[in-house]
Amino acid sequence: MKTRTRLWLLAGLALVALIAVGLVLQGINTLYLQLSWYLPYWIVQPVFLLIFAAGALLLVQLAWPWLRSAWEARGRPAAGAERPAPTNRRQAAAQNLAGIDQTLERVRDAVEREALQQERKRMAAELERGDLVIVLFGVGSAGKTSLIRALLQELVGQVGAAMGSTVQSQRYRLRLKGLQRGVWLVDTPGILEAGAAGLEREILAREQASKADLLLLVVDGDLRAAELEVFDALASLGKRLMLVLNKCDLRGEQEEARLLQLLRQRSRGRVAAEDVVGASAAPQSVPMPGGRPLQPAPEVEPLLRRIAVVLHADGEELIADNLLLQCRRLSQASRSLLARQRRSDSEAIVDRHMWIGAGVLAVTPLPGLDLLGAAAVNAQMVVEIARVYGISLSRKSAQDLALSVGRTMAGLGLVKGGVGLLATALSLNVPALVVSRALQAVSAAWLTRIAGLSFITYFERDQEWGDGGLQEVVQQQYDLNRREGALSRFLEAAFNRVVQPLQAKQPSLAPRPPSE
Repeated sequence: MKTRTRLWLLAGLALVALIAVGLVLQGINTLYLQLSWYLPYWIVQPVFLLIFAAGALLLVQLAWPWLRSAWEARGRPAAGAERPAPTNRRQAAAQNLAGIDQTLERVRDAVEREALQQERKRMAAELERGDLVIVLFGVGSAGKTSLIRALLQELVGQVGAAMGSTVQSQRYRLRLKGLQRGVWLVDTPGILEAGAAGLEREILAREQASKADLLLLVVDGDLRAAELEVFDALASLGKRLMLVLNKCDLRGEQEEARLLQLLRQRSRGRVAAEDVVGASAAPQSVPMPGGRPLQPAPEVEPLLRRIAVVLHADGEELIADNLLLQCRRLSQASRSLLARQRRSDSEAIVDRHMWIGAGVLAVTPLPGLDLLGAAAVNAQMVVEIARVYGISLSRKSAQDLALSVGRTMAGLGLVKGGVGLLATALSLNVPALVVSRALQAVSAAWLTRIAGLSFITYFERDQEWGDGGLQEVVQQQYDLNRREGALSRFLEAAFNRVVQPLQAKQPSLAPRPPSE
């Protein structure tokens, strides 16, 4: 039956189209004959073509908005349609970057948006880069720069200086045989240094570590308590981590083996045993009787071999993992920025509605007023908050949501408790005559605030109340707003917006600001 109806409909549309085409052709023919009747034959065709072109241009101009919308819609996924699942980490990173663009379009703060856009451009370039980045991390005396010098077999940086000599990150190019990609070694400022300057350099080092494909934590002994905290932080980054025991020349073979075994035990489950490697980047010279001291060569061959094995076997995966991790962090930062903007806009909406309602009630108090129906339950406020979060909510749905919050507040005894709490606070600061008129307005504003903040929580959670349900959200907002600091700020605003205007109508009563 449905198939037959569809065929009849298509046949009818085809017939209408044929009739329309016939009428158009007939009109064109009539126009041409009329032009031939009134104009010389040599000018008929040019004039006819001009009129025809003008008509076609007019039709295109009228239809252009629809055509453009239809064309743009081809490039967008249909509502509710899911993006195709990425087949590798690079595709996943690219999808994350596309999502960041859509998020940043809705961010108004120009400075923060520009900072994230610059980071997003850097990440887009990283998707195309061809080099691996190894970042060396460690305390200032662990010998990071000496280790890089030994790996490069050339003098780099400032070696043998006091702790903290590396004050900014330095990059050095390393070539490994059989590896098509180039390798960058990044020497970072030392960690755990004293003073503000040391803290600043440590922050820089951690920032570099977050962008690395492979991390090397250089130590010169067992992990001390502070170094263990750094190790835990690096291991939690989700990147491949190698632990390098430097200055092995200062201890015997048995002590070196004992320390390596100890480090492998401490890092078990987070660093592979073969990724804990010993090295002697700058061995101490050996005195020679009657001659110049003997300077042993650096012993970094085991470390260099292990780096080469890791990069040959897992280099592509390390790059892809790092890119995906950085993209996810940038995506989270952009979403957090948008969330803060939405929270600020929503709180402004709540603030506006609560004081508008309070002002109306202060001027025209209603006997026996249902505070929930007049202020705390405000469907228009719900609609506006939903719009901030990109949700189109009907008036009926907003009313239902507002009523559910209002009934919950009443069922939990928050309305009665809130009015009593505010009555006590106002009676300590405001003349009794003013309290009787101000209490209704101030209570309505406070209940509106609790309801509004509950709605914000609901939309922040993608229209979910959470495991504790509506009751837990409303109770939590009530408890937060009755705390001394929050209540004092509210009462101060209420004094300026409600009590003072009422006091102005009764000049015989001197106003008293609310006590802290």
